[in-house]
Amino acid sequence: MDMHKEELLPFYEFATEHVSVGIHAVDTNGKTIIYNEKMREIEGLHLADIRDRSILELFQFEKEDSTLLKVLQTAEPVHNVKQTYWNQNGQEITTINDTYPIIENNKLLGAIEIARDITTLEKLVYQPLRRYGEQITFNTITAVSEPMREVIETAKKAAAARLPVLLIGESGTGKDLIAEAIHNASTPANENFITYFCNRSDTSMIERLKKQLQISDSSTIFCERIEYLSLELQQDCLTLLEEHRQDSHLFIASIGGDPIDLIGSGELLKELYYFFASVSIIVPPLRNRREDIKPFINDYLKRYDKLFGKRLKGMSKEVEQLFMQYDWPGNLKELEILLDDMMSMVTNEDLINYDLLPLHFKWKAQEINSSEKTPDYFVVQNDKELLPLDDYLREAEEYYLNKVLDMYDHNITKASEALGMSRQNLQYRIRKMKK
Repeated sequence: MDMHKEELLPFYEFATEHVSVGIHAVDTNGKTIIYNEKMREIEGLHLADIRDRSILELFQFEKEDSTLLKVLQTAEPVHNVKQTYWNQNGQEITTINDTYPIIENNKLLGAIEIARDITTLEKLVYQPLRRYGEQITFNTITAVSEPMREVIETAKKAAAARLPVLLIGESGTGKDLIAEAIHNASTPANENFITYFCNRSDTSMIERLKKQLQISDSSTIFCERIEYLSLELQQDCLTLLEEHRQDSHLFIASIGGDPIDLIGSGELLKELYYFFASVSIIVPPLRNRREDIKPFINDYLKRYDKLFGKRLKGMSKEVEQLFMQYDWPGNLKELEILLDDMMSMVTNEDLINYDLLPLHFKWKAQEINSSEKTPDYFVVQNDKELLPLDDYLREAEEYYLNKVLDMYDHNITKASEALGMSRQNLQYRIRKMKK
């Protein structure tokens, strides 16, 4: 049998290096074991760069955001997770990942991740409203909340004043939409709206900006996420902008966090911040303006009906409640991508219902429901509506299992020992909870 494995090894190696998906395998310490050609192409690294380094040293994401590390901790597979991060070359990467534990003789050996590169697709699709072919104006931006109405009022004043503008907010909040709306509301009107996606190591971006500024037209220049430029490139950018401050161009930039914090951490050049900070506009995250969720979905459904002739009346009460409880870390972008996933499953439904939710969001919904229950929920009181026994026992079991899993950081081995059951039995019960 061992000889047979040795004979197959060249075929495994060839297949690993030539498949169209990225493969990254690590041992239990996070050290790389396999890193194939496609993954090197996606992440811009070489095997020599990563051989003796943990993945937390290589990529700029938090420990809890790494699907490989999550699988190492839980020994449970994680499917269909979208992950956006920056590699050490300063490139933004977006992948869809399936990650699996490698277990032999009941011992965890490591984890393996299979990644599909959708970076290019994201730049085309991951733009709320943009793909409808509409000109973005203040009227096309859904904003019923007080914070967003204030954003739009300030942005309108910025368009009239034609001063440099700094848009501050998390990824996916719609800063790019505000920038384009300012462009379309500015007077006199500018001829072009040009976006420059900033990148730590992209010196060509500065060259492109230089050539554009030398053209004798009036353009709106939008520098998206200026903190992603190296400080040296930020200085080059500032020098160019200062030279053309008196031209007819309109300058807008965006950053993803508090400018004082970014300056303090050495990510943002103080002088570049001052250049753009004539008008600073904070675009709030969706979790702080949840009243915009339902109008945004209604606008989405109207456009979907216009494009595809499928009319849905809105959301079911269950889905609406989940959407209002969820934190939306990806903001409007995450909401629209979720809607895209759901609409691809629509057949004869009149409402967006729970069954249309993709599996990964159902898991999130289950976590929301579990986290909201307290021990008091399971105390029988005279004025409390009674549940059927099977429903009560199921909810009590889910509550107890989730609490134990949280206690042991979702380590299946430790949690199963504490519960006095086998790993297989606990894994079965977890799968049953998620259905």
